[in-house]
Amino acid sequence: MTAPRVPALAIDDELKRKLLFTLLALVIYRIGAHIAAPGVNVTALADFIRNSAAAGFFGLYDALGGGLSRATVFALGIMPYISASIIFQLAGGVAPSIGKMQKDEEGKKKITQWTRYLTVFISLSQAYTFALFTESIPGAVPAPGFASRLIMVVTLTTGAIFVMWLGEQITERGIGNGMSLLITFSILERLWPGTLQLLQFIGSGVVSVVGAVVFLAILVGVVASVVAMTIAARRIPIQIPRKVMGRGRIREGQKTFIPIRLITAGVMPIIFAQTIIIVPGTLASFTKNTVLTDIASFFTPGDLPYDITFAIMILLFSYFYTSIIFNSVDLAENLKKQGAFIPGVKPGGATADYIDAVLGRITLPGSLFLAIVAIVPISIASMVGIQNFSFGGTSILIVVGVLLDTLAQIEQHRTLRKYDGFMKSGRVKYRGRSSRFGM
Repeated sequence: MTAPRVPALAIDDELKRKLLFTLLALVIYRIGAHIAAPGVNVTALADFIRNSAAAGFFGLYDALGGGLSRATVFALGIMPYISASIIFQLAGGVAPSIGKMQKDEEGKKKITQWTRYLTVFISLSQAYTFALFTESIPGAVPAPGFASRLIMVVTLTTGAIFVMWLGEQITERGIGNGMSLLITFSILERLWPGTLQLLQFIGSGVVSVVGAVVFLAILVGVVASVVAMTIAARRIPIQIPRKVMGRGRIREGQKTFIPIRLITAGVMPIIFAQTIIIVPGTLASFTKNTVLTDIASFFTPGDLPYDITFAIMILLFSYFYTSIIFNSVDLAENLKKQGAFIPGVKPGGATADYIDAVLGRITLPGSLFLAIVAIVPISIASMVGIQNFSFGGTSILIVVGVLLDTLAQIEQHRTLRKYDGFMKSGRVKYRGRSSRFGM
């Protein structure tokens, strides 16, 4: 008796092309993230940022890709595009006209075009601000002046536009969401330097072996919990009644559900909170204001005031962003149009209120989990002696979420191809003749 044969992972030519294109685009992005912009002393810039109050701001930018602290050609990364997308997303919840456009196919195309224009404007403003910032650092710009500013603005803006185009190409011709994959690839690239840094700490005696093992065990537990919470959802039961379709055809009643994720807002509350909490330090480095410097020193990562403020901000932004991206009224109206209903709940306004109540109850544990994930890895790293830990809760949430989504898309592609192949090999009888699908 022979052992059963394990089926090989079948990857069709189309999926292979998509994966290779995605990998090539990611490699191009990371190469550009290591090429320094002309006219900048990278060493002087990095030394100044490392010892300034704006280190958190530049660290956030670097974590999301680009390499702003190194003044690379892709220094701005995808942050201008993300900022523009968030602006229009929030505007959809405030301005009814934009919200209506987001539901229409032609309206979505216009918003996409406006997002690109806004991305260019944000890139220009950020590039000019960064050019002025580099000129204020002693030795960072050997020849300051109009020419150096122009070169910096053109280089960084062009890089940001190219990154935006690259992300769109990945989404269109590759696998997964292009913008999310660019961020994920940037985060994963930081794993190897972080691992080497941890080994150096252990070798020098700064971190004990026991402390490192405990930290890694906690990190593995955090990753596992993030995976579980990312896919966790509250299922609201839906009943679709029996319906007569015409010509004697009857659609049987169905029972289904609406999945509402526990972490509906995703990682955005952490990014919002982190962006705001580093504002004092950033402004202090730009303006040299002593009051802002004192405030920035008060909010030091790992300290109790920082952790409490950070957690409260995450809770508030979780409710805020969830209310923006999740429209219970539209969902209730769509169910009503389809004739579906929640058992025991009246269609229309009562359904919307019920969904809001469920969403409010599950948002609290989801936001608390986000706060714990955002704070615990950094706090534990500080306790065991690991300084400047680069793989925190935000990075874990982004990487896990994007990888799960990408794997789901790959599996969906393989499933569709499998069904397509099955249909092509099958025969059906049509009006007395045997016909083959696809011929």
